[in-house]
Amino acid sequence: MSSKKRILIQLDTDRLPSVFDRVVAVDAGCEHVLAYGGVDPGSVRDLVYGAIFTRGGDDLRHTALFVGGSDVGRGEEVLDAVKRSFLGPLRVSVLLDSNGANTTAAAAVLVAARHQPLAGARAIVLGSTGPVGRRVARLLARAGASVAVGSRALERAREVAEKTRAAIPSADVRPVATSSASELEAALDGVQVVVAAGGPGACLLPLEARRKARALRVAVDLNAVPPAGIEGVKAQDAGADREGHAVYGAIGVGGLKMKIHKAAIARLFESAAQVLDAEEVFELGKAL
Repeated sequence: MSSKKRILIQLDTDRLPSVFDRVVAVDAGCEHVLAYGGVDPGSVRDLVYGAIFTRGGDDLRHTALFVGGSDVGRGEEVLDAVKRSFLGPLRVSVLLDSNGANTTAAAAVLVAARHQPLAGARAIVLGSTGPVGRRVARLLARAGASVAVGSRALERAREVAEKTRAAIPSADVRPVATSSASELEAALDGVQVVVAAGGPGACLLPLEARRKARALRVAVDLNAVPPAGIEGVKAQDAGADREGHAVYGAIGVGGLKMKIHKAAIARLFESAAQVLDAEEVFELGKAL
């Protein structure tokens, strides 16, 4: 049995590596966390080489990479550079969770599934153009839901829908405008699942509109900063019944998000061949 210690190499696109991500890594069982800030695609190769050339054989599984930072698009570029730097069997496992987008989206979809089977369901993602919203839409579509991607700017919603369909050709995804009360009411007609993934300080679903959504079964608000993204939902709500449907707030979802985050870190060290992106993180969450 190998006595090698588990080393997580944190590649953070921000100048200062996230303290949050380092603490979670330690709590997930990493014995050493080597954190690098200001990482861009051009600086990735040498960092990866340092990871893959220092251990060999089965010992490679005791080293892993974590791509983080607040810029999810930049994180995706770093992940691509990481994968290009692997040399056949000389590789280690890697997790992408920039801005917590993958673990948060997975947790949001999983709590929704507790109250409404997703296959064949009608769902809407409000604030769908942000990093978490895009992943929520992707995961809902893969689960078989018919997904409306909502935005106050219809063109941005169209771009999200197109990218989702490109990734999942069978996906039933459509863009919807939600800039007016009438547009929002029309978008909510027949919808069973609502996930609000907008930025802080914006109410995307007023209480009156939620009360009019007669088919609604579950509403998930991922904004922890007042005002709530879904009016009437408290950050601590975790399945509370409000207006006849289950609601979750950001803290209510956060417990599962943290469990998924720690489980994903632990999974990295089971083999050296894993790439954990949104779908892999979601499947891991399902198994918890």
